[in-house]
Amino acid sequence: MRITLAAAALIASSLAIAPAFAQSEEEVVNQIESIHGDSVGFGEAFGMLQDGFLFGDLAVTMANMAFYPLPIEANGEAYDIIEPQDLIDNFSDLVTLDTQDALASQDFSDLIVTSEGVGFANGALWMTNVCLDDGCAETQWGILSINN
Repeated sequence: MRITLAAAALIASSLAIAPAFAQSEEEVVNQIESIHGDSVGFGEAFGMLQDGFLFGDLAVTMANMAFYPLPIEANGEAYDIIEPQDLIDNFSDLVTLDTQDALASQDFSDLIVTSEGVGFANGALWMTNVCLDDGCAETQWGILSINN
């Protein structure tokens, strides 16, 4: 009887930790729109990142999408990348293969949406929507940080 109670307790505790349900793409879009606005612009940025993988120019794509200085944590070190060419020239050292693989297999419905931004690959890459003018009439989605 003890084994059964212990097993039941283990199952109950694991269910409490697991999310109640997976979120849909529509729910993610609604969260992005509600918190950051311009969910359409985010969809375009997401597509640009996917195109970087498909067409083999991921380093250039990410460099062009980033806000600088870009904080990157890689190989136990912290870096502030000042300009796009620095990211391109050092891409394989700054964005690990594990992170690249996780980004390549990112499902839209598995994105993390918080008030800080939208997280990819369990927070390995963060994008946010930045105001380009004082009234925030113009915004742009871009890469805010990379955390390998």
